[in-house]
Order: sequence, then structure tokens, then C-alpha cells
Amino acid sequence: MELKPGSRWRSAVCSTEVVIVRPPSAPVSLECGGQPLIAFAAERVEGAAPATEHAAGTAAGKRYFDADSGLEVLASKAGDGSLSVGGKALARKDAKALPSSD
Repeated sequence: MELKPGSRWRSAVCSTEVVIVRPPSAPVSLECGGQPLIAFAAERVEGAAPATEHAAGTAAGKRYFDADSGLEVLASKAGDGSLSVGGKALARKDAKALPSSD
């Protein structure tokens, strides 16, 4: 799995779709719902579902990152599975607060 900036990937077990914003510093296994992501053009297996421990969900329009590898992705479509790298959940990147303009 070569994660290049701008490349699109989708979950094999739910409707989650992501775009790579910042690639990892070393090769990693990007997963959703406990299964590796598949190429955007690839077909999903019917009847597959996220693993219970990886079913926290992914929110559309939110960025997720892994501090250890430097990977950052943008969720372009929401789904039931949660994103992870090698089984470790990705953290959601919240917007930075702007300074007040008193």
C-alpha cells in the first residue's frame, strides 16, 4: 500500500473513504474497521462488517493523524469503522482556536 498525498482509499468493510493529506515517514498499514483499506476503484466484499473493537466510526470532513508515523488523512465520506494504523487508532485532529480580537 503506497500512500501518496492526494491518493484516495476506501474501507473494505464500511462506507468510509479517505484522502491522504500527509504520507507516513515509513510504510504502514492503514486500516478501517480492523481491515486494510482498499484502492478507491476496488470493490468491497458484500456482507463484511467492522470488527467490534474498531467500530467507533469516522466523521466526514475531519482529519485524522498518527503522531508516530506522521500520517494524516481527510475523511471524505463517513462510515461505521474507525481508522487505525497497525491496530492503533488514529487521533482526530481538531481545528486550532483562533485568538480573540478584543
